[in-house]
Amino acid sequence: MKFIKYLLVGFLFGIVLTKSEAVSWYRIYEMFQFQSFHMYGIIGVAVFTGIIGLQIIKRNNIKDIQGKPIVIADKEKGSFRYWVGGLFFGLGWALVGACPGPIFILIGAGFWSVAVILLGAMIGTFIYGLLKDKLPH
Repeated sequence: MKFIKYLLVGFLFGIVLTKSEAVSWYRIYEMFQFQSFHMYGIIGVAVFTGIIGLQIIKRNNIKDIQGKPIVIADKEKGSFRYWVGGLFFGLGWALVGACPGPIFILIGAGFWSVAVILLGAMIGTFIYGLLKDKLPH
């Protein structure tokens, strides 16, 4: 019963992404071909909203649901790993036409073949977990 609010937010998020066509393979294809601003606009709005939200949290010392202050840790120095991680994420996104959020939305919409993509993402995450300590960070 406690997690109903999270389920409702997830449904709302799925509806918004579906209605905005952010889960459309064609829209993602257009983005990677630089043929349309649509997806860049959606991503830009998300980044802008995140910036505003973080500033509100930092300036007003907002607390989490348990009453503890929200602390946002600084990123570690070095950009190489972010470029490599972003490259892998972008290549995977371009190859399958979906990033993690839309994978679940597409499965929920009845596109059962996307379950193969979800399985691949889970295996990739598992392999990263096994190799994490051996990789340069």
